Amino acid sequence: MALNVIKISRVSPATATVEPLIVPLSFFDLQWLKLNPTEQVFFYKLTESSSRDSFYSSILPKIERSLSLVLSHFLPFTGHLKWGSQNPKPHLVVLPGDIVSLTIAEMDADFTRISGKGLRPELELRPLIPKLPIHSDSAAVVSLQVTFFPDQGYCIGTTIHHVVVDGKTAEKFNNAWAHTCKHGTVPKNLPTVLDRSVVNVPAGFERKLLELLPYLTEDKENARTLMLPPVKEINAKDNVLRTTIEVTPKNIEKLKERAKKESSRAELHLSTFVVTFAHVWTCMVKARGGDADRPVRFMYAADFRDRLDPPVPATYLGPCVLAMDFYKYKAKKFLGDDGYVNTVEILSDSVKRLRSQGVESTWKCYEEGTKTMELGTQLMVVNGSNQIGMYDTDFGWGRPVHTETMSLYKNDEFSMSKRRDGIGGVEIGVSLKQCEMDVFLSLFTNALI
Repeated sequence: MALNVIKISRVSPATATVEPLIVPLSFFDLQWLKLNPTEQVFFYKLTESSSRDSFYSSILPKIERSLSLVLSHFLPFTGHLKWGSQNPKPHLVVLPGDIVSLTIAEMDADFTRISGKGLRPELELRPLIPKLPIHSDSAAVVSLQVTFFPDQGYCIGTTIHHVVVDGKTAEKFNNAWAHTCKHGTVPKNLPTVLDRSVVNVPAGFERKLLELLPYLTEDKENARTLMLPPVKEINAKDNVLRTTIEVTPKNIEKLKERAKKESSRAELHLSTFVVTFAHVWTCMVKARGGDADRPVRFMYAADFRDRLDPPVPATYLGPCVLAMDFYKYKAKKFLGDDGYVNTVEILSDSVKRLRSQGVESTWKCYEEGTKTMELGTQLMVVNGSNQIGMYDTDFGWGRPVHTETMSLYKNDEFSMSKRRDGIGGVEIGVSLKQCEMDVFLSLFTNALI
């Protein structure tokens, strides 16, 4: 089941820049400078008549040509982060001739199993994700890979640095690439505004964020680097597994009714996001077990595009989310029978505050949580939301049969996205050691019966 690399293509934008493009990173970009990239993989099943010859003569050339076309509208994806010794902060630099690396590979694995939603070893899927070259003073921001499973299907793996995308931006890129491949034309209304001055944040926040970098890396004496913190190693003896759980509208209603029954609050914000996040989090804490007095911390990213004054243009290209941080808790808050409703009330209050909460108070909470985080804290972050879909990326040969966010385990995340089929509900992606996964799945599913 080894990966066989066929070639590495250097894909340049169809309309390349003739002058250097320099984008100084802003507050919303810098917050994600030390977070490991988001990795996703999209699986596509091919018909029985799709031979190796047809894949390489027809399908792959269209994928490559459409990528070139769409990169003309996402030029920062071809560039590099640079942090020169004389620069107070990093810049995104796009030079004439810059490209995106596209690895073409083959794998002889069972496509149906590896692209399924059931339990699979994490290590089996890791080869489907391309590496992103990152050095102390220079870092690529996008790397892509197409892996062909002969006579079965193919998948597209993406590795993208957080400083150039958030969930909405990544969704727009993936959909634009697929649309261009299927229809031969680039869709309209793509995000093309690169001017960071359209993002209005309080003066001095960029400096505060740069001062926080030593807390986001193990090398505190050399935080002025583009190198990322080391990630949790995944080896065979840990038996890290991943699975995707489909939560139906009926399940969501049951979680909402449970919250109403167990809470004394008259007005709770019981959205799909809130009740699903609360259920996942409490199951995660219980699955970990251990010391009930251990510190825990959980977060989600809130979109601030429409919460700034003035609002950020819909065509803005770049991340515009802030971490909503919950860190003043011990595990025992979530371990008991009231753990679920406690989490629902915390998240409900947070979502309701967002209607009036500004950047400054949100940032101060994240800053304090980061500076005070203790060694051994159980951390969990949600990647995505039930408002973001990953199944509209039809390159011309059908929608993906499945999608995975591959950066879950190393970033202490679980994923949330729209379901592939049906209205409402949500898909949850989880990656855990087997000893925790068994407990988590039992807790998660039994509560929905």
